[in-house]
Amino acid sequence: MIIHTMSHPLNGVTTLPQLGIIGVQGDDAASFLQGQLTQDFALLGLSEARLAAYCTAKGRMQASFIGFKRAHGDILLVVSRDVLAPTLKRLSMFVLRAKAKLRDATAEFDLYGAAGDAAKELAPGLSGPWSKVDVGSASVVSLYPADGQARALWLVPAGEAAPQGPSLSHELWLWGEVRSGITTITAPVAEAFVPQMLNYESVGGVNFKKGCYPGQEVVARSQFRGTLKKRAYLAHSPEALHAGQEIFHESDPGQPCGLVAQAAPAPGGGWDAIVSIQITASQGGGLAAGGPEGPAIRVQAPPYPLLADV
Repeated sequence: MIIHTMSHPLNGVTTLPQLGIIGVQGDDAASFLQGQLTQDFALLGLSEARLAAYCTAKGRMQASFIGFKRAHGDILLVVSRDVLAPTLKRLSMFVLRAKAKLRDATAEFDLYGAAGDAAKELAPGLSGPWSKVDVGSASVVSLYPADGQARALWLVPAGEAAPQGPSLSHELWLWGEVRSGITTITAPVAEAFVPQMLNYESVGGVNFKKGCYPGQEVVARSQFRGTLKKRAYLAHSPEALHAGQEIFHESDPGQPCGLVAQAAPAPGGGWDAIVSIQITASQGGGLAAGGPEGPAIRVQAPPYPLLADV
């Protein structure tokens, strides 16, 4: 069980080596991404960011991004480094005549995560999740909080000074990512979920009013025809969990009812995770990871309201 004290462990600044950056530059950068991703990039302003997914034709997420403009015609997509190369290759196949150039821009920038008081002090102008401010040469994006703690992404040109603040361990940052309830797609879970299985429609990751993109019909059908059977929840286990691990419910030990989407060790002991499981399996009964006899999992509601409940 996680015990939270007055001094929350999630406070400080850390580097984010697990993330990479895809740069999209040119007059058609926004319109090109508009036709590829689940969020609206045509209306993306300089003071906001987008959470977005890149789906297969079957609506399965092969990557997720936090995207924002450094300037007009200059968009950066922050992505898990382990899916960057195949994602860049696939996106590049569809540029065709668009005036947009894609590149791996990871080496051009330094990425930091700031949490708690450090996040508030570095960018007091942020107004909520997916808002963006520029602080000198830095682009700062507000993320969803974790257990009430503010969190932000800080990007600067490579070699520039790191943001000021107490040092935060990378392990604690990853735990905060899990506690925020926002999954970043990594290689072990690529093509495992449609966006709603990770609640993306409820946290600003899907726009149902924009034009076509790969997998749009499947994503729309999941939303409007009541076919969605899985949702993302927070979970805790006394033993180690990892992305891609199957989850089993005691009522049907012969087949998994879901997957671990993201996991990290908890400072209070055990492991916390975001799990995508059948809605019925979340409503009671024993859950186990890795197999019917694996370590027990306790689930709880996501830390934000779901769109269907608003």
